[in-house]
Amino acid sequence: MSNAPTEAEVQRVLLHKHTRREFRERMQRGELKACIIPVAATEQHLEHLAMEHDWASVMHIATLSAIRVQPSAIVAPSMNIGISEHHMRHIGTLTAMPGSWLGVLFDTIRSMHHAGFRNILVLNGHGGNVAPCNGMWGQFLQHFECNLQFISYWDLLPKELAESTLKTKRWPGHAQEFETAFALAAFPENVRHGAMQDQADQEPLEATAETGQILIDALVDEVAKYIQAMINGKNVIAIPPFHP
Repeated sequence: MSNAPTEAEVQRVLLHKHTRREFRERMQRGELKACIIPVAATEQHLEHLAMEHDWASVMHIATLSAIRVQPSAIVAPSMNIGISEHHMRHIGTLTAMPGSWLGVLFDTIRSMHHAGFRNILVLNGHGGNVAPCNGMWGQFLQHFECNLQFISYWDLLPKELAESTLKTKRWPGHAQEFETAFALAAFPENVRHGAMQDQADQEPLEATAETGQILIDALVDEVAKYIQAMINGKNVIAIPPFHP
């Protein structure tokens, strides 16, 4: 199991923990090379997982990955409301319309671009955000003309490791083994064990904290490598050409 980061390590990679002088001076020194913008959701996760799971998990991966590549990366505050209309029959779920959500994301990217970042990774933790981003990404790239990338963190999990670790061999899965194992390892207080036993869907019972930690360690390795490759110029997205 990986050692937990210190409070000082965490604060150093979170944008909102900086004063304006601290951030300005790091940018002026050329120290910060990449920004991670986590996007996710606050929505129902069956009877047993806290509704913060998507944004808590993506912030966990983003923070640990940024620590791994210090001092080069910083994490912006997460967009913790996503596109979750399909879960609205479960009260308590929060959702945004795709247009308004993409507008806030655009403005967040614009702010980080204005600060001087040319490597920006939008790290996603909620499946409902994928299609709207994929549909607009070419236009975002044409506007910002920088190494702006969007990826769901679970897409970087090595297939062989996932299949050999997960009993169900399925990921991410909504509140299933993958997400439940993640929560058991990273924030066990968010798992209601009694509800997990009682609910109709029994797949989450396959989850263990040990499995979750293996997955988290692998994900942090892969996301950190992805960001470092962006910084090194080895992972650069092509900007679509404007058509005459």
